[in-house]
Amino acid sequence: MVTKRQVREEGHRRKFLAVVDSTPECAKAIHYAARRVAGIDADLVLVYVIEPADFQHWLGVEDVMRAEATTEAEAALAKASQWAVEFGGITPETIVHEGTPTAAIEAVIENDPDIALMVLAAGDSNDGPGPLVSAIAGSGGAFSIPVTVVPTTLTDEDIDDLV
Repeated sequence: MVTKRQVREEGHRRKFLAVVDSTPECAKAIHYAARRVAGIDADLVLVYVIEPADFQHWLGVEDVMRAEATTEAEAALAKASQWAVEFGGITPETIVHEGTPTAAIEAVIENDPDIALMVLAAGDSNDGPGPLVSAIAGSGGAFSIPVTVVPTTLTDEDIDDLV
């Protein structure tokens, strides 16, 4: 079941969602999203997904790996938040969520009825545009909200001209 979006109801504001990860194109998505939400007076949510470790038999190792992943996520979100301030003058909401990327992102979307659009950037490697962009293209849409895909070939100046 798809959660009804509430962005037009009193007391709610439209939010854009951007995924933070270690890919080089991540900065393009955040740049676009930050500039766009600043231009329309919306809010930005940044999510970092920690993929679950498979060390069920070694509980101590799993706990250490989870703690390290959480530290890495928080550092990446701090850097991405700094970019959002730099690019759009906005302070984003940040979320760390554990799970497979597509399922975790969909859970974030379903848990916040104010999230109205997701911004991703396409990679330019020989492996394709990236797993999340491939997921939306290959399955007829993996998410319950519209997705804007920013080409990684755009310069910062190009992005500024578009929003």
